[in-house]
Amino acid sequence: MEGASFGAGRAGGAIDPVDFLKQPQTLLRVTTWIFSIVVFGSIVNECYVNKDGQSSELLCIFNENESACSYGIAVGIIAFFGCIFFFIVDLYFQQISSVKDRKRAVLLDLGFSGFLAFLWFVAFCFLANQWQRTTLTRGFAQGADAARAAITFSFFSIIIWVVLAVRALQRYRLGTDMSLFATDQFPADPSAPYPGYPVGSGTESTETYQSPPFTETLEANPKGYQVPAY
Repeated sequence: MEGASFGAGRAGGAIDPVDFLKQPQTLLRVTTWIFSIVVFGSIVNECYVNKDGQSSELLCIFNENESACSYGIAVGIIAFFGCIFFFIVDLYFQQISSVKDRKRAVLLDLGFSGFLAFLWFVAFCFLANQWQRTTLTRGFAQGADAARAAITFSFFSIIIWVVLAVRALQRYRLGTDMSLFATDQFPADPSAPYPGYPVGSGTESTETYQSPPFTETLEANPKGYQVPAY
């Protein structure tokens, strides 16, 4: 029971790469990993442009707000390395034998997924707001598609990270329920005796039995009988 909890089988089982890649959680992580590359890649490569096409100074396309570009790049990089880390955790999760370690891994996944969903929400609102205030010049028009791509995939990333957080919460609840089941069914001390049958379980108590026959204490000298004297 200890090896099978928190949405995985018993510890020590063989890892099937094909089955692992087909899991919904793996597909979600790969998808959001790609989205993070699109966001920070688009900002780094095409969202720093010349305003008028002649100046050598590169400005952030989002209303010339350097903070908008920096924030989008930072969130994308955090999501990129976070996806890699939890991809490895998912790969070796079944090899974790301790229920406590599995619980920590699931809680870490839950917290990180919720945190990234919040960061992407802020990024989407921030970039979209700055893009609405941007005055498109000839130079800025060159990076318009990249800016729209960064905003769009920021929105999609919110959805995927929320789904990952929900799945982590489901795994945590499943693991908690199984741990409680194991605690109720089996004593903590291996040397402790098993509990007896409850009342009304179909097994009668020994107190209801009557005394067996022919076990009454015999009198030393029964009436009408005398010990002969020799």
